[in-house]
This record gives sequence, structure tokens and C-alpha cells, in this order.
Amino acid sequence: MTVNHQAIAKNTNNFRVPAIGTRVIALAILFGLSTAINAAGPTEKADEAKYTLRYRFKEGETVLYEVTHIAKTKTRLRGVEEVSQVHTVSEKVWNFQAPTTPDKMKFEHSVAKVELMQQTGEKPEIRWDSNSGGTAPVEFEKVAAQLGTPLSTVSIDARGQEVARETHAGSEAQLGMGGLTLSLPEEPIAIGDSWNIPREFKVRGASGDIRAIKIREVFTLDKVETGVATLSIRSEVLTPIEDGSIKAQVVQQLSNGSIRFDIDGGRVLSKQLDWDESVVGFQGDNSLMEYRARMTETIATSPVRTAKR
Repeated sequence: MTVNHQAIAKNTNNFRVPAIGTRVIALAILFGLSTAINAAGPTEKADEAKYTLRYRFKEGETVLYEVTHIAKTKTRLRGVEEVSQVHTVSEKVWNFQAPTTPDKMKFEHSVAKVELMQQTGEKPEIRWDSNSGGTAPVEFEKVAAQLGTPLSTVSIDARGQEVARETHAGSEAQLGMGGLTLSLPEEPIAIGDSWNIPREFKVRGASGDIRAIKIREVFTLDKVETGVATLSIRSEVLTPIEDGSIKAQVVQQLSNGSIRFDIDGGRVLSKQLDWDESVVGFQGDNSLMEYRARMTETIATSPVRTAKR
């Protein structure tokens, strides 16, 4: 899921470790989410309950999620150790527009507000709360400029597959936090059933060459209790990787965690992804990178708003 919630701010044009840059925070806030799932079912077959997972939103709905990302990266390079930390809280907004039908849903994705903190090494901690009314520090200026404005307009089918996208600001990077939507299984599934989503992204090798990395994300329906279904998610790397600098970039792209959604309500209740990774030799033999992070997404406790006609 390419993670503004990663302390290893890298891109395919400029690979460097370990600083947590403004771009990392911006991506985490603006594109770290999410997987909204709807399920219709269950369907009984051979005494086994099965569930058909489908998106189901209505024109005029506004859906809010609170997203929290906490990350800590520790690097050791030629005997020098540095720790970088980032903590962001944001409110993600999906506004469903016309035309929205059961077969095709169109929504505008934006971020309404943020609380940001980052610190690198011995440098002073930098904080900003968009509700404070104060001017954003230079490190957060790009984020501040994009608050309350559409980041993208996306149309999806009932299985969550994108049929159209218009990007207005920022990046489409995922960084292991998941895309805006999830491709749901075509057939009804029972508890214990799994489905795979293949994904490919680009990284830069130590010599400067660009390489394609293939992974697959494996989703499993773990349980359904009192109308709430729990999915587990794990990433599997398919491309053999020996280069430590590439491994350090790939750990950002991996997703491991769980998703809970309300079957009757047809929307995600919460999502949690965790990272606990170490890479030896990310910049030569005498180097080490440790990355620990958690991203949570929770639906707003207030009722979902419906636009007045």
C-alpha cells in the first residue's frame, strides 16, 4: 500500500535515508487512505454462510475518517546513529457526487484538517495544527495549501475498481497504506477464504537504475460477528531482492494488518496497519535501518452527512 507514513522518505528520482521529509508527511495525510468496503449478504450455500463484498454509497453522502500515523526510523551509518519520528492526525473526506449509482460511484477525496509533528535527529521538533489559525511552518506549507481542496475525483464500480480518476493535487503514491479503494472479490466468500491483489511499483537501485518490484496483497475474511466482518491483510514480495537499498524502499510498500467493516452499513469501521522492519546494508555493509510504524483509520463517530437538495 508506496507510505507517507514512512520515515524513509524516498522516491524513484532521489533515494536517500533516513530523513522524514515534508513529502512523507504530505503523502501520509493526503493519500494514506483507504479501503472502504461494503458487503451484501450473507448467501447460504451448503450450510456455509457466504458474503458478497461490494461498495454501496449514495449520491450526496459525505463520509469522514480520522487517520493517525505514527512512525519511527532509526538508522546507523558508519557508526553514527540517527532517529527520525513523525506523528500525523488528519480527517479524510469523501463527497459522493452525481452520477452515483449502485454500479458506478463517483467521489471527491479531500483532507479537511491535520495535526502534524516531525523530528529528525537532534533538530528541534516541528509541530502544526491546522485548527490553530497559525501559519504553517515551511515544512508543512504544501500540506496546508491543499487542505479543504479536492485532491482527486474518482469513479469506481461496485467492486471498487477504478473506472476513471482525475488527480488535482499531490501524488497517487500509496506507500503501503492502501489505495483509496480496494478491488473486491468477484464471487461470494466464506470465512477463511482469501483473494489476491497484484501490484507493481518502481524503486531506484544503488547504481541509480530503476527497477520494477512486484508484490501481491493477500486478503482473508477472518470472521463475522454481530454484523461486523474482519479482514486480515498481508503483503508478499514476489520479486527477488538482494540490494539493501532496494529493501529499504520496499518495506514502505508492504501492508500488514486488519480491516473491520459494518456489513449492514456497508462501510469500513476501522483499519490498522503495522510495520516492524529491519534492513541490514541499506547503504553499504556497515549500515542498518529499523522502521517501526502504525497507521489507523476510524470512521467518524458523528453521523454521516447527506447533502441537502
